[in-house]
Amino acid sequence: MKTAIVTGAARGIGLATTKLFVEEGWQVAMIDRDAPALMEAKVPGAFQVVCDVSDPAAVEHMVSDVLERSGRIDALVNNAGVADFGPIAETDFERWRDVMETNLDGVFLVSQACASALAESRGAVVNIASISGLRASTLRVAYGTSKAGVMHLTQQQAAEWGEHGVRVNCVCPGPVRTKLAMAVHTQDIIDAYHDAIPLNRYGSEEEIGNVIVFLCSDKASYVTGQVIAVDGGFQSTGIGLPALRG
Repeated sequence: MKTAIVTGAARGIGLATTKLFVEEGWQVAMIDRDAPALMEAKVPGAFQVVCDVSDPAAVEHMVSDVLERSGRIDALVNNAGVADFGPIAETDFERWRDVMETNLDGVFLVSQACASALAESRGAVVNIASISGLRASTLRVAYGTSKAGVMHLTQQQAAEWGEHGVRVNCVCPGPVRTKLAMAVHTQDIIDAYHDAIPLNRYGSEEEIGNVIVFLCSDKASYVTGQVIAVDGGFQSTGIGLPALRG
């Protein structure tokens, strides 16, 4: 049975992607550092491993655990991330590093730890960035920069790992109707997004997950090194939103 690792799997896009993989007959290792939330997010056909992807030793142990249980890794979805939004003037180095160590270092660490197994299976990696890595906006100096780094890391990985048959792509979600987003987005922001997005709505977690699972499947066997915005056309409409300017 094909096995996928999905980080940040306790909720949101990671949990939705896990369920979609299982529906396609995959076994999934659900990874998250939030142990209580991960234990609650039980999906038949998946197993949970608590791990902080910013911790090199923990990552090595996690990948060894997955291989011991499954014997193989056919896909890696680097979805774990943190969001810390604020003006540049209020972003000290501690806040900057807190974002970078999960959003960028974590992608690097987990990918490196899985590299040999992925080469053996001629597998696939999907790194989750963000529309904030493609277009500048206010309040996102650390978050947006970390996601831009994920996009370039994707292309570096694709360029080197292609000779081993490993495909690496990047998905950049636009505004997604997650519980977290709905809790922090004011009505002005929601209205502004709807006006700026050609499809006039937020995306769903499942819509992002469908693209991720496709990129990991044999149907995407000649797709690698690509950065794909799944954003309802938001990238096509320009830079920034007035309602998001702090």
